[in-house]
Amino acid sequence: MGAPRDLPPSLQELASLLTEQNNPATWDIDLADTQRILQLINAEDQKVAPAVAREIPFIAQAVDRIVESFRQGGRLFYVGAGTSGRLGILDAAECPPTFGTPPEMVQAIIAGGEAAVFRAQEGAEDRRHEGAAAIAERQVGPRDVVCGIAASARTPFVVGALEEAHRRGATTVLLTTNPRHQVQRMEIARYANILICPEVGPEVIAGSTRMKSGTAQKLVLNMLTTAAMIRLGKTYHNIMVDLQPTNHKLRERAKRILMLLAEVDYATAECALREAGWSTKLALVMLLGNFSAEQARQLLSRSGGRIREALQSLRSG
Repeated sequence: MGAPRDLPPSLQELASLLTEQNNPATWDIDLADTQRILQLINAEDQKVAPAVAREIPFIAQAVDRIVESFRQGGRLFYVGAGTSGRLGILDAAECPPTFGTPPEMVQAIIAGGEAAVFRAQEGAEDRRHEGAAAIAERQVGPRDVVCGIAASARTPFVVGALEEAHRRGATTVLLTTNPRHQVQRMEIARYANILICPEVGPEVIAGSTRMKSGTAQKLVLNMLTTAAMIRLGKTYHNIMVDLQPTNHKLRERAKRILMLLAEVDYATAECALREAGWSTKLALVMLLGNFSAEQARQLLSRSGGRIREALQSLRSG
């Protein structure tokens, strides 16, 4: 569906976006009973994962740049408004407990600030200058990566943030759910080094991008940080070993990890964790190699925190 020609240019652009179109598959959803409504939603949701799969080459480019950034002491910033901003906050907040990263390593910026996390601040997304100011305030530089998240690819707050990050030499990524050929013609594309564009099609409810678009964004953000952390040695096999056991549940999980990977009993796992200062990774290397905490710490330091490399260097030696 094209945009009527008698509309202002800004509204023409909005009306032409795929994410704003009516979905013919759900045109009569208001006449459906509950079960049929849910079937329609589910049928549309099944289009999301394949759309993300088609973007893997571009997601991989972003992951490689993020890994390079982290190895140089850089940071990853997510920038978004509304649902997009909240998804960035969710992913950033989960990195420290899951992967043992410092809070400043992955950060999220949302239009409207903290108040927007719990209550919509709709006007905040239009303040382009505030997006730029947020990047300047955090002293973003060439070692950092800034990922703008905007289903429409036209959110002024995100445009301003990416423009400022690009000007400062940071690697810039745009995650949007509109078609690549369409996004490439938009202003924001000038400020993005990498475009990630899972094309999920019109929403179940026209323009409600918290649905398929939000799901696609969540899947991509999962991939960005999880793949980057795996590359940095935050897992051993497919198990997270840098988690921070800061509560009872996580302490029990850490013990279970050691019991599984080092094939020790509960008491031995707990003892190793205490000796390692509750560092799961350190305790695991101690158990796998029969090392003291200091020996294991030195091996991990030399291997950049990657357990396989630490153990391989021992065997080579």
